[in-house]
Amino acid sequence: MRRWRAGMAACAAVTLVLTGCADRPTEVDGDLTNGWAALTEPTAFVPVAGVCHLRVREVAVSAYRIVDCAQQHRAETVHVGAFTGKTAKAPMPPVVGSAGFGTARAECERRANDLLGADWRTGRLALSVLVPQAEAWAGGARWFRCDLSEVESLDNDKPVPRAGSLRGALTAGSPLAYGCFNPKLIKDDINFMDPISCDKPHHAEFAGLYLAPDTPLAAFVKDAAAAHRSCMRVIARYAGLPDNPELGFRVGSIFYHPDEQGWLAGNRGVQCFLWVDDRTLTRSMKGAGPSALPVT
Repeated sequence: MRRWRAGMAACAAVTLVLTGCADRPTEVDGDLTNGWAALTEPTAFVPVAGVCHLRVREVAVSAYRIVDCAQQHRAETVHVGAFTGKTAKAPMPPVVGSAGFGTARAECERRANDLLGADWRTGRLALSVLVPQAEAWAGGARWFRCDLSEVESLDNDKPVPRAGSLRGALTAGSPLAYGCFNPKLIKDDINFMDPISCDKPHHAEFAGLYLAPDTPLAAFVKDAAAAHRSCMRVIARYAGLPDNPELGFRVGSIFYHPDEQGWLAGNRGVQCFLWVDDRTLTRSMKGAGPSALPVT
């Protein structure tokens, strides 16, 4: 486009002096594009997967900087997908909470879980789904990017620097996988969960996840009894306990649900923790059975 504009400007300048571009020497054919390579259509920028970034949730093309995952970084792009159908035809990129965004998030979760070896919500990780800015969307960008970050703790999702890819990071024995904890209480409320090795004295252990119903977050929070019951089923399976009326006399539950932003984005994963307050555990309760957690 610039070359075409320069050619037109040159012709206009000659017109002012020679009264017209039609009067030219016989050896000039007047074809200003003769011999020039054809200009190609501009293509929209598309990020790549399998690379890492110093900063999280950065989508501006001008700020796109990648580093080798062996170096320190705060985010790893595990997948780049493309919007299709009605979402791709929309005048603006999909917003958090929309059907198009939810479809992208579901694909990101599948790809992240495949790379990690387990559900990303079972460890100290955060998943970010990034879409193009409005200007890039108007220019034809239709990608979405799936980034994983290591976070500080169960109670603090601030991304922390790490070196090395997260591939296989949630396989058995991973330091990122949730294990045992000592809950810190203020009155009757959990203030935070202090991680500890399962062979040390503790009172809680991560047992697994369940997917909450697709209801407003306020409705979920209001019905804490339903969340407790769902987690107790998870705990029974994890610890090898009978799921009967005696279960509540063996163990209790602590559960963590997504925050408002995560819930709006489509995350319904509730993290369930086995909890005992009347005794001290010194090993994992995975498959331990009724003898390890008797009725009290």
